[in-house]
Amino acid sequence: MMSGESLQAALAQFLKTHPANRLENGDRIYDEPLVGIASANDPYFLEFTKPEVIGDVFRVPADWLDGAVSVVSFFLPFSEAVRKSNRTTGLPSPEWLHARFRGEDLNNEAKRFVVSLIEAKGHRAVAPTLDGRFTQTADFRSSWSERHVAFVAGLGTFGLSRGLITAKGMAGRFGSVVTDLEITPTERPYSNPFEYCLFLSGKAQCKVCVDRCPVQAITDEGKAHPPCSSYMRREDLVQDIRNRFGYRYLACGKCQTGVPCESRIPN
Repeated sequence: MMSGESLQAALAQFLKTHPANRLENGDRIYDEPLVGIASANDPYFLEFTKPEVIGDVFRVPADWLDGAVSVVSFFLPFSEAVRKSNRTTGLPSPEWLHARFRGEDLNNEAKRFVVSLIEAKGHRAVAPTLDGRFTQTADFRSSWSERHVAFVAGLGTFGLSRGLITAKGMAGRFGSVVTDLEITPTERPYSNPFEYCLFLSGKAQCKVCVDRCPVQAITDEGKAHPPCSSYMRREDLVQDIRNRFGYRYLACGKCQTGVPCESRIPN
């Protein structure tokens, strides 16, 4: 029987042997992944359709796959080499840029890999963010949110910067697959959606991510998406990145590196 543990082991082997999981200098992009499982009928999915969370743009698992039973969510944590390179201030490091863009291509391959494993068992599966029905709105909402899904699947809770803090921190990429295969859900080890954030949980006046943001997009109230997005598309900053690497915009990541929740649950 397929389980979260067996999927995690298979995905770890996939990343270990995939040639795209290396930078030019040989450093890994991703370390070993985390995998969590959610029931497709978890009440949280309907909660996400409320306007104060994501809104009616969000589609529940059954909208993506008729007869959906389970949702597989995974986190691909960036390696120490990638994270360390971006702990400076100023522009993102080349290693971080490559990890964000090339790493996302590999993340998409990982989603397809999980789909193939499930299909090999005679079941159906779909990766919503790779599906033609996936949509994003001008106000930074989407029909499927990898972070919110990971929260439901027991992988982590939200931070002040709106990233998701996992057992391996928040610096990395998330992916997910909806399937009609029954897989035992992962028990959520938290009851509060902000439990792992030192500031939002009231454990400490952390706010290191506030100071790390180059455009002051993060405040006590959370992250404002418009200034963050505008910064990453500023033509004077993007032109050099485009000329050197061919990337269409920046991938900042300063709020995910050089912070207590970079690679662990802070305490």
